[in-house]
Amino acid sequence: MPTPAEVVVLPAHEGPLLIREVTLPDPGPSQVVVKQFASGICHSQLHQMNAPRNAPTLLGHESTGVVIQKGADVTHVDEEDEVLVTWVPRNAAKDHSRPTAASLEIEGDTAISQNVFTWATHTIADQRFVVKTEPLEDRHSTAIIGCAVMTGSGAVINTVDVQQGNSVAIFGVGGVGLSAIVAARIRGANPIIAVDLDEDKLTFAKQFGATHGINASKVDPVRSIHEMTVNPNELSIAGGPVSGVDYAFDCIGLKTTMEQIVPSVRPGHFGARQGGTAVLVGVPHTTVELRAGEILGTEKQFRGSIGGSCSPDRDFPVFLEWHRSGQLDLDSLVTKTYELHDINEATSALAEGRIAGRSILRF
Repeated sequence: MPTPAEVVVLPAHEGPLLIREVTLPDPGPSQVVVKQFASGICHSQLHQMNAPRNAPTLLGHESTGVVIQKGADVTHVDEEDEVLVTWVPRNAAKDHSRPTAASLEIEGDTAISQNVFTWATHTIADQRFVVKTEPLEDRHSTAIIGCAVMTGSGAVINTVDVQQGNSVAIFGVGGVGLSAIVAARIRGANPIIAVDLDEDKLTFAKQFGATHGINASKVDPVRSIHEMTVNPNELSIAGGPVSGVDYAFDCIGLKTTMEQIVPSVRPGHFGARQGGTAVLVGVPHTTVELRAGEILGTEKQFRGSIGGSCSPDRDFPVFLEWHRSGQLDLDSLVTKTYELHDINEATSALAEGRIAGRSILRF
């Protein structure tokens, strides 16, 4: 039977976010309806809010909840199962079906989504974006596993597979960057260098495993990284000591940071060893200029990581176990909780840099 819900709607043109009472339809064959516990508030939603659009839009892409209805073809979850909702297909390697993107008829308009929406008391989603979990001890802070944790931690353990003793630098220590720091600490990386413009955030990052902090508003972060990582036992092709990290992660996606991560990693020596790897994790909205000669001559790599290269069916149980065991302190990473009707305040706080880690909506 149809499900009443309150949902956040981004108007087709300018204006604040609106909350509308709607009725979700019965699920289609591949869909499930989820009564939600909580949803993360992701920075990428700000990009959607600031982008041109011609239709009302439904936002949010990470949450926790319980299944209350399912379609005829859905077999991996049942009603009353607790789940995580995410924007990455839960098992893309095995399931090549085309998912049904969520949309709603609201006041005569069709409101669209980027596959899922979670800024709502209830949501309807294709089964590919719904991951079954054991009953959650923490139904709220675990909501950010579906994007922030997956994206940051996944970049470390999946995209480049950081190992014990590797050196890393994390540019931008919001929710995604902090998740990357946690994964680097669990993997035994050292040093773990946090780079940000905010001194309080750098201090906060040390709570999650950062061994050093660099305030990029006061010093050149690239130079500082090299000063911290000089290895006198290893010589460059030019004959000087090697410096730079094994892996540098840009968790912001600004032109400045994208252009800083490549020179932050150590050079290689042809015939002996490859250079370090710069990983783009944050969503970019500009072009980037790289020194091609540097990448060629020192065999450095510049690569992307979308959604932490994660397979949610495989990786979400790992992140949940990290949380249960105390290795991933989501209660501390979630620094602000809002009610649905405070969504405009929540997005303003995020845009103005007033959120230290990650904020959530609690239903």
